[in-house]
Amino acid sequence: MKVKITHYLDVVSSWCYWAEPAWAELKQRFAKAPVEFDWKIALLDETGMSKSRAQCDWFYRRSGSIVRSPFMLNSGWWEPQIIKECLAANCVAEAAKDFGVTDDRVCLALMEAAMRHGQKVGNWEISVAVAAKAAGLKPAALLKKARSAEIERRVRTTTGEFHALQVTQRPTFVLSSDIGDRAVFSAFWRLEPMVATVESMLADSAAYQSWKAHFGDPPAQ
Repeated sequence: MKVKITHYLDVVSSWCYWAEPAWAELKQRFAKAPVEFDWKIALLDETGMSKSRAQCDWFYRRSGSIVRSPFMLNSGWWEPQIIKECLAANCVAEAAKDFGVTDDRVCLALMEAAMRHGQKVGNWEISVAVAAKAAGLKPAALLKKARSAEIERRVRTTTGEFHALQVTQRPTFVLSSDIGDRAVFSAFWRLEPMVATVESMLADSAAYQSWKAHFGDPPAQ
């Protein structure tokens, strides 16, 4: 009996930032259940990036008011030269995995640095400094790993996986069970729908185990 949840995100996506509390609560709620949690980078491309700081502020006002945030996000991180994608911050987050940091510390630190404090995380050195401090890593080693062809290849591969889902919004959560059930939540930031789905998947998986205990494997024909 097992459920896996994969969280596709970009660390400079405001909706990914707003979804983080639900993601954290989901992991806490099912910490003792047979549920596996993973996150993967899904780079925002030019179609999903703001075209100006004024436009970025407009989107921040919209999302912030929808989630009833008591503060507005900071667009100070936005720079025209990274309009197509914010490769640096996302590669730094991915690279931290190779140093054993597979939790959310680095992603959260980069999100906070960019969207709360306006730090220019499109700059490799700035992103590395933020991540290294959050995870206790050596900046030079993290920078070398983050700028490697291997890390960019991984980031673009997981971005390709995201597009193969035929969704366009980050965050996207993919929930799957060991009996073949699957659910995709694209642009969801609320906790309740995912909790209900995980509980349903776990219940159905347990039911299949009960069936097998009583009746065994199906006849060959």
